[in-house]
Amino acid sequence: MKKVLTILLSLSLLPLGGCKETTNVRTLRLAHGLDVNHSVHKAMVKMGEDLKENSKGKLQLEIYPNQQLGTERQTLELLQIGSLDMTKVSVAVLENFAPKSKILGLPYLFRDREHSFKVLDGPIGQKILDDGQQYWLKGLGFYDAGSRSFYTKKKPVMHPDDLKGLKIRVMESITAMDMVRSMGGSPTPISWGEIYTSLQQGVVDGAENNPPSFYLSRHYEVCKYYTLNEHTFSPDVIIASTHLWNILSEEERTWLKRAVESSIVYQRKLWADAEATALSEVQKAGVEVIRPNKVPFSKKVQELYQNYSENEELYQLIQQIKDH
Repeated sequence: MKKVLTILLSLSLLPLGGCKETTNVRTLRLAHGLDVNHSVHKAMVKMGEDLKENSKGKLQLEIYPNQQLGTERQTLELLQIGSLDMTKVSVAVLENFAPKSKILGLPYLFRDREHSFKVLDGPIGQKILDDGQQYWLKGLGFYDAGSRSFYTKKKPVMHPDDLKGLKIRVMESITAMDMVRSMGGSPTPISWGEIYTSLQQGVVDGAENNPPSFYLSRHYEVCKYYTLNEHTFSPDVIIASTHLWNILSEEERTWLKRAVESSIVYQRKLWADAEATALSEVQKAGVEVIRPNKVPFSKKVQELYQNYSENEELYQLIQQIKDH
């Protein structure tokens, strides 16, 4: 019942139907939860421009940022019922809908960013994207969301033991909750739009996210310690509804895929620039940026990998990623 009410609430905010179609023009609706200054939104604007150019105006994109149409979970639900065409979600949220994607949220799975790109842009990444189709979600590609690290209000986190007794905001992800718990913290799932107030009011003592999100959200105004332990390279995923995908012609699919691929290249460049700017700006604002020894953090989460040992398919996928 709660899920049904959530979907109905989201629908009340959305114009009726999925894509809009007029004579020779099909308009795709895309919603996401980030600010218009974020690299993801800027990449989506480029996607729309390229889509219009590729299709000579026959396919166009209408973008709804800032959670206008709901949280990431709600937009996925809207895709599943065909009331929204496309969205961008964190893989941590997607894991509740497409099981294979949850392994990408495992801490210290990737050696570095280059390793993550090789995996995500290759056959392994495609296999994970394809897993969503049986749940009405057509994965189209991965945006860079950098590495996630801890930021806190009252004290710095130099070692996992410093997380003991702290309530840390996490996404609605079992993997993220297990990770914080294994390090000694108390995971607290809160939607993106509620984090600032929750930090101010002491509902949580900190959170974990990448540098641009930490900066653009202005969470640095409340949290003055940022620990770059870089526990996960958890990508963002561009997703279309299979309800949309199934009505597109092969030519329209090609136009859309080409626009998505171009936006991925553009977004990753913007992201690298935004990351450097974010770290510089938060330090100017008085945030102490800490670069700890990552080994103790990595050791604390090894038990999470053992949880997959009985699932042969996922365990093999994890090993393929590590060996890639």
